[in-house]
Amino acid sequence: MYYVNREQIEKRLLSLPQTIEAMRLVAAEWEGSLLQGLAQERALHLALEAVTDIGSYLIDGFIMRDAGSYEDIIDIIHGESVIDDGLHEQMRQLVRLRRPLVQDYYEWDRAALHPLTMELPAALERFGDRVNRYLLSELA
Repeated sequence: MYYVNREQIEKRLLSLPQTIEAMRLVAAEWEGSLLQGLAQERALHLALEAVTDIGSYLIDGFIMRDAGSYEDIIDIIHGESVIDDGLHEQMRQLVRLRRPLVQDYYEWDRAALHPLTMELPAALERFGDRVNRYLLSELA
């Protein structure tokens, strides 16, 4: 029997709609202002933290192999068929932003609209759907 922390997964899944909405608003109204740049930066950061947190809870709960990095979290949940090939690549691109956003933030170009800001809303919606489907199928 698995112990999957569904409560924590659910909390993170429920945070995604606000992040998605923020990305859509930023992309739709982009003028390159400092405030928009900071909002974009935070939305990308929140998205990657939610995705990696959810992945970590799935890995721990279903006793998947240990992850050695953020990208490895994405590779593992892909290998376990939580996410498909298309989502795998988009989520890998997202987690690759962790270092620039968290450690090298002083170099981040806040005046530029990052391409993932436009792609991620739909991908994050699919990610949430895939996680929920996986939970239903594995815990049924």
